[in-house]
Amino acid sequence: MQPTTQKQVFYRKKRYLVYAIAAVVLLSFPFITIDGTHLFLLSFEHGELHLLGTRFNMQELYLMPFLLILLFVGIFFLTTLAGRLWCGWACPQTIFRVIYRDLLQTTIFGLRKKISNKQQPMRLESFADKLKATLAFVIIAFLCLVAAANLMWFFVPPEDFFSYITNPLDHPVLMVFWLGFGIFFIFDITFIQENFCIYICPYCRVQSVLYDNDTLMPTYNYNRGGFVYDKHGTKITQKLKFIDPNAECIECEQCVKVCPTHIDIRKGMQLECINCLECVDACTGVMGKLNKPSLVSWTSPTAMEHSKKVQYFRFKTIAYIVVLSVVFVTLLVVSTKKEGMLLNINTTSELYKIRTQEVVDNTFRAVFHNTDSVDHEFSVEIVSPNKDFDIASRLEIIKPKEPFVVKAGQKITQMITIRARENLSRSDRGDSIYPIVLRSFAIDDKDRIFAKRKTNFTYPSQETIQTYLQKHQEIAK
Repeated sequence: MQPTTQKQVFYRKKRYLVYAIAAVVLLSFPFITIDGTHLFLLSFEHGELHLLGTRFNMQELYLMPFLLILLFVGIFFLTTLAGRLWCGWACPQTIFRVIYRDLLQTTIFGLRKKISNKQQPMRLESFADKLKATLAFVIIAFLCLVAAANLMWFFVPPEDFFSYITNPLDHPVLMVFWLGFGIFFIFDITFIQENFCIYICPYCRVQSVLYDNDTLMPTYNYNRGGFVYDKHGTKITQKLKFIDPNAECIECEQCVKVCPTHIDIRKGMQLECINCLECVDACTGVMGKLNKPSLVSWTSPTAMEHSKKVQYFRFKTIAYIVVLSVVFVTLLVVSTKKEGMLLNINTTSELYKIRTQEVVDNTFRAVFHNTDSVDHEFSVEIVSPNKDFDIASRLEIIKPKEPFVVKAGQKITQMITIRARENLSRSDRGDSIYPIVLRSFAIDDKDRIFAKRKTNFTYPSQETIQTYLQKHQEIAK
């Protein structure tokens, strides 16, 4: 028997390393801030979205569609390229099941015989075993509550979360969501187990329409190993060596015993497969002892059948990369146009107020929102939108006269009164409408923190002015 020249590749330790990195990233991510702004936080309480150190108000959630497109198209791309790679290598469900089943129950407390045999139930024969099982449950329950809190930190800042849970009666909604998610995680990890991946998780169904013959997945080599199942998916009861003497599969079923979702990879691609590659490691170990390459490899069906390299770049994957790149660049461009403040301008029920023969006031209700992380003094000025007619030089802001302070994250309402001190009437009978732009800015940072809003200044007709003044003269008499 000639020794194989193919390098044996084992994935379990690599997968554990990815688990550790994913856990560290997810736990530390909510605590990382840039000038008091989180890398990602969707706070419904404060009405804010924090993204990569930039703070956005809920009125600026035009970014959310881009983020959702990136999320879903990214999932489609990853699934088309490498199947349920997320499920087997980064999903919290899988990570916690490995911690509970393989680390606590098997390695630490010895309630299961081997990590390589996930089909055998726990041994609970003695009181000591039951005590160990209870202790394992308590540990995983605590970790599930930590995971639920970690999830909440993306919606409630950690600094607020720890403050709120010290007064649970004052924050019932937070407690319900945290404990609700925590209890579900506990129930899922300890009782539902991998049935969640098989029957509940929608991703299991999505993958069926995204896979193709070039998708990376654990693939059994029928040409070398022989057919264990017929074309209808029924297992052949007769031994392989009697059907095909050249078949290399020794029917040890180590690939079946180690599978967390209880499938036989030799049956072909199945929705239940989570790409954990446990079956690949099992077969690699067995066939390595026989100086042969593994019959189960992490490759694509096309690459396996034709003994060639996996085709990573193909029309579908390239199309996904193009879409992701366009959306990501658009997101970056749009996010750089964020205004340092928000400004809403509305007219009042009184269109204008006639003071004298030529003096007319327009009053607007303005809402100023300081979306910056520090307090600022704001002021307002009039800008002419038309270069051919300088309307701004003919108008004057009567109120507010002085700058006003808006605290960080605060909204205030101000009445803005604009006065015309000369005759702007363009008609004897109809009102004259002049488009204007109101520009509000922070006194200490006017080039970065400002907002412009279009509105109209209305000047009454001369007939309206004369009628109004005559009526008031009569009343005065």
